[in-house]
Amino acid sequence: MRNGIGMACSHDDWYYHPPVPPESVRDAPVNEGPPKHECIVNIDIAGRAYMVSRIFHASIVVVLLAACATRSEPSDAAPTQRETEVALRKNTQALLDAIARGDTAVWNRLLDSAAVIVDENDKVYTKQEMIANLKPLAPGLLGDLAIDNFLVKLHGDVAVVTHEDNEYLDYHGQIIRSRFRNTDIWKRNGKEWREISSMVLAVQKDPPAITLNPKAVCAFNGRYAMTDSIAATLQCVGNSLVMKRQGRPNRVFLPETRDVFFEPGQPRTRRIFQYDTSGRVSGFVDRREARDISWSRKNSVAT
Repeated sequence: MRNGIGMACSHDDWYYHPPVPPESVRDAPVNEGPPKHECIVNIDIAGRAYMVSRIFHASIVVVLLAACATRSEPSDAAPTQRETEVALRKNTQALLDAIARGDTAVWNRLLDSAAVIVDENDKVYTKQEMIANLKPLAPGLLGDLAIDNFLVKLHGDVAVVTHEDNEYLDYHGQIIRSRFRNTDIWKRNGKEWREISSMVLAVQKDPPAITLNPKAVCAFNGRYAMTDSIAATLQCVGNSLVMKRQGRPNRVFLPETRDVFFEPGQPRTRRIFQYDTSGRVSGFVDRREARDISWSRKNSVAT
């Protein structure tokens, strides 16, 4: 006991509501009493039990206020991997379908205002330029693009997508089939996805090989040199030329035309044979796209 006040910590007391004290007691000065505790304080006044539970009730109020203060409107839940794949595949196919029709509305809706597009011809477009250049296929042309492989990697609200598309084109009755690889960047704003970047590559394939007369193939036999220390021999084997270079594996070249040979699995390069003024083979260039490395013929090799 201190100052006539006793402490009771029974859980039953928490639910006890004593009668209101007499007016004389209510008007009396408040004695703050001992330090506050989180149990109930029993005060015996005028022979009647008077319970004070201000701290307990204040604690409840504080908790409720804190809950209200931290409550916020629920935000849009991030989509799952599967939901994202479905949404972006649908958007991507919509963009592809719009190309043949020249449907600018679809591209305007799905492209971000600051989007940058690089096409298979290495041309860079802004959104406005891309839409301005989007035209329907010319008369006599029928075609479509269909997604084949489709891969999505999520980075928060950004998705990196790579996909391969098969193109079917009826070009005035002749069928052309092509394949393209795309890398697209999409950004999510709420529930909507917008494409912010795209790069398109034409998937290259080996050209068809032709069959040459064996004598024509063997006419390229010989020793060729790029420098004084880098040399190789070419030897005909059936319809192919085999390059032999010291310390390197043999390489096989097939004829694309009479004077142009390619290496299977390396569609970016060609070996183009050259002739001197008398019509004899003088060497070849190893061409990768527009860049050439020259090899000079030093002597012929017997067939």
